[in-house]
Amino acid sequence: MESADAPRRPADLPERFDHVIGGETVPSVSGETVEVLEPVANKPYAVAAAGQAADIDRAVAAARAAFTEGPWPEMTARGRASVLYRIAEGIEAREQRLAELESFDTGLPITQARGQARRAAENFRFFADVIVALHEDAYRVPGSQINYVVRRPVGVAGLITPWNTPFMLESWKLAPALAAGCPVVLKPAEYTPASASLWAGIMAEAGLPEGVFNLVNGFGKQAGQALVDHPDVPLISFTGESATGKEIMRRAASHLKGLSMELGGKSPAIVFADADLPSALDSTLFGVFSLNGERCTAGSRILVERPVYEEFCSRYAERARAIVVGPPHEAATEVGALVHPEHYERVLGYVETGKAEATLLAGGGRPEHLPEGNYLAPTVFADVPPQARIFREEIFGPVVAITPFDTEAEAIELANAVDYGLAAYVWTTDLQRGHRVGASIDAGMVWLNSHNIRDLRTPFGGVKASGLGKEGGERSIDFYTNEHIIHVALGQVHTPRFGTGQSS
Repeated sequence: MESADAPRRPADLPERFDHVIGGETVPSVSGETVEVLEPVANKPYAVAAAGQAADIDRAVAAARAAFTEGPWPEMTARGRASVLYRIAEGIEAREQRLAELESFDTGLPITQARGQARRAAENFRFFADVIVALHEDAYRVPGSQINYVVRRPVGVAGLITPWNTPFMLESWKLAPALAAGCPVVLKPAEYTPASASLWAGIMAEAGLPEGVFNLVNGFGKQAGQALVDHPDVPLISFTGESATGKEIMRRAASHLKGLSMELGGKSPAIVFADADLPSALDSTLFGVFSLNGERCTAGSRILVERPVYEEFCSRYAERARAIVVGPPHEAATEVGALVHPEHYERVLGYVETGKAEATLLAGGGRPEHLPEGNYLAPTVFADVPPQARIFREEIFGPVVAITPFDTEAEAIELANAVDYGLAAYVWTTDLQRGHRVGASIDAGMVWLNSHNIRDLRTPFGGVKASGLGKEGGERSIDFYTNEHIIHVALGQVHTPRFGTGQSS
């Protein structure tokens, strides 16, 4: 009989995850595999094909053939949109299965995993709508010329995705790439291949032509690097850590590849003394402890104005201590298990560093009732100086740093005092100040009196070490398409006649 804190194994869980190339499920050319662990007991439950350059070559060849010979790139926008709508329906039909796989494989609480299918389906519906409504510009010079723009898909898109909410983040790249007409090679994170295994069935049921969707499992330094290096892949969309993004940028330079990269974050949440404190507490707690703290937009630095600093810290720590940490499959769980033992040890290292840098108010170690697995109690540090590592470096776990400030200028200075610039959150009832501060923060996205609520029409991405380029709405289609400008003469064109002695 399964113990109360044992992982709940989904029914019919595959014991092997292979590649999907040209519509077929295939092992690696080399036959190599890698063990896949679940994060509650840290025991292997399956193996995944370990993709190498040869596997990427096969996948790119299938995608390239679909681009040059298949119907997908030349299909009407309405035709592609119809397939995307059916993909969305296929995702929703698998909502429960997806949630079970995602929770089991990543350690994400099942209540938070359930929302991922709906968000993924919405991504496909949204980009189906975008591609149908997308306009192509025309410019008329009366009596002389008409100039118009034609969008064409760039080619094979390489998509490299992370292990936090993997299925939803895969959908964020797959949907616009497919909408634009690009065949894809998806390289999902090696830690979490389970939910990605659903894509092949979804795509086939929706009627996506063979070769348009390809998936190669494996490590970033092997499969991911081969995808970045491949000369027939003109586009790379990557979500992951900043150090990897820099390496991708270096390697992509030799082929002048198009890059869209959403990288790390160390996002500030600024709480002024006049803020709606209960709402700010709710939002800042959710913003760093939801998704186990493994989220790029986490508000992991909270800057609090001095008059309410002590009260805020006290109430925040009290709430953090009451957060339910437990097995991911239990409905009451708010923070589950971190994704992998290597990541868990990395986060614990930051916690130990923080104990020497600041004041520990809550957490700081494994919950007593969970002796095994990658569990960490929500951890709150106060009085964190701006030179501290836990203030400056991305931890990517349920750990938050709280720092006081005295003036608006100091708050902005502290907010901008790190290498990252992905998101920021400002809490104040003075809207003039809110707009002023929001515009002064070095971040790609700022939320005023709100947590991270996405509008899919708006640009998503960061500045500084947090990324390159923006995705969302038409900007995503811009990335996956080239604009060709056609100039048409409407009348007789006077051309200087070189070589006739009558060039004027």
